[in-house]
Amino acid sequence: MVDLKSMTQEEMTSFFKELGQPGFRAKQVFQWLHRGAQSFSEMSNLPKALQQQLAQMCRLTVPEVVRRQESALDGTIKYLWRLWDGNCIESVLMRYHHGNTLCVSCQAGCNMGCVFCASTLGGKVRNLEPSEILDQVIFAQKDSGAHISNIVMMGIGEPLDNFENVLRFLELVNHPDGLNIGMRHISLSTCGLINKIDKLADLELQLTLSVSLHAPDDETRSRLMPVNRAVGVDRLMRSCRRYFERTGRRISYEYAMIDGVNDSDRQADLLADLLNGQSAHVNLIPLNDVEESPLKPSRRVRQFQQRLEGHGVTATVRRKLGSDIDASCGQLRRKQMKEGMLCPGKDTTP
Repeated sequence: MVDLKSMTQEEMTSFFKELGQPGFRAKQVFQWLHRGAQSFSEMSNLPKALQQQLAQMCRLTVPEVVRRQESALDGTIKYLWRLWDGNCIESVLMRYHHGNTLCVSCQAGCNMGCVFCASTLGGKVRNLEPSEILDQVIFAQKDSGAHISNIVMMGIGEPLDNFENVLRFLELVNHPDGLNIGMRHISLSTCGLINKIDKLADLELQLTLSVSLHAPDDETRSRLMPVNRAVGVDRLMRSCRRYFERTGRRISYEYAMIDGVNDSDRQADLLADLLNGQSAHVNLIPLNDVEESPLKPSRRVRQFQQRLEGHGVTATVRRKLGSDIDASCGQLRRKQMKEGMLCPGKDTTP
């Protein structure tokens, strides 16, 4: 079955011309899909014969809301979506004074193995298609009634491990006939796949690159993030400098504050040395408790921030949202797995 929603408008134009249809049908269908049409019969400006033909040839991805939890504290909404094959993923809608931000997933599960993250428990099942990433934005917006103006790719999965599909999603979500969300309103987070960071730099996209650093030294980072054993902090930082030189875009470094692991004054000093001379921003993240993990939230977040600022490093503490609704990445999906409501852990990519 053809996945029309994963096509660019240009590809869709070629598709319709092959069916003997005029090229303008592509724009019509593209707009319907990006408005969240759930069937071709909804597309009232298409001939009925074409509606029926598309229904026979094409697959429309429509995720099912398995669970929807809304915070009584700050209005954050956590979605657990079930995909066509039974796999579940998460999205989180966060409300800020500057607009509404949606955190999206790019994979069902994750292979990166970061010890503080619930997303990686059970490993990666499969990559998401561009349409499945896009659906999270479309249907969260429809369900909540909130206009989504910003996207962070910090949900389940490593975006650069699903490189081509993520690039296609970025192209689609940025399209003026679709959701038209500008690149400067999109942040992409990576644990540090340096060859893909270099490829991303070559594209010179104007998104914000967020690097999940979490430790300034190889010993600590390799313990927290297995990817570091193959990369190393020095090589990662060289890649980040190349990215900034190529794009001119300041990098945000994510740093989960873990009690007794990466929150000492010495580590703050090492981090400041690491970022010396860079145009960088450090986002300190109070750790969320993950039931299966022995790691606990740091009690020294403010002291660590002040130490960095004393070295001239810009550092902010991420506002903690949705603490009453399992808003930490992967927590809700993990609960669903325990209840046996997910499909078997195997790749079922169409």
